[in-house]
Amino acid sequence: MELKTHISVQNLNVFYGNEQALKNISIDIPDKKITAIIGPSGCGKTTLLKSFNRLINTIDEVKVSGKVFVDGENIFEKKADVNRIRKKMGLLSQKPYPLPMSIFDNVAYGPRIHGMNDKKKLSAIVEKYLIEANLWDELKDRLHSPASKLSVGQQQRLCLARGLAVEPEIILGDEPTSALDPRSSKHIEERFLALKNDYTVIIVTHILRQAKRLADYVVFLYLGELIEHGPAKEIFENPQMEMTKEYIKGVIS
Repeated sequence: MELKTHISVQNLNVFYGNEQALKNISIDIPDKKITAIIGPSGCGKTTLLKSFNRLINTIDEVKVSGKVFVDGENIFEKKADVNRIRKKMGLLSQKPYPLPMSIFDNVAYGPRIHGMNDKKKLSAIVEKYLIEANLWDELKDRLHSPASKLSVGQQQRLCLARGLAVEPEIILGDEPTSALDPRSSKHIEERFLALKNDYTVIIVTHILRQAKRLADYVVFLYLGELIEHGPAKEIFENPQMEMTKEYIKGVIS
């Protein structure tokens, strides 16, 4: 079955000062699938992820060459509207960062920025995305409590709801369960599996078991180079590159 491409990366190179973090990466990320970017620490996984929403441009002395097409648009063109590009992406970081306001206001924050002020519609938006993040039943009676009072696992799901509320096309997860307990991690994984019906999901993970559970497609990076990529079943059961075999076996880390 041929996969529809959502993000196309062509000859992407990223330098932090004189250090090259990504080396000539070319890859297509499939639409409405879960793609896992795997590889050891420091291999460029997060740099690749943050190139998709141009967050790497917030880092001093970063130099980028190559092209990244999202919906056919090269997002690294000078005329590209970075705010519009980022609106297409929801980002979950390693640690949840709820805004210093209520649960309700966290989810309503994005829609308000984009001009939504109707209280009834905002309430419907908050309910919808808390349901999508599997939080509504837990929090519906304390929506105006501070988000900071939630457990870490609830905070991460709240950040997911906040990201979904701006109606992105793509969900980016940078080791999104690494700070969570097993139960909370399971909640996030279940959400990703449900959300891929409507969104393209891309996660960075150093946990191979997680990649095996979730991924439809796998990208393996090593020292900034793309070693191998393909459908998850093929990568995990029949990798073509010796380095991929060694990484999956735990010989290299």
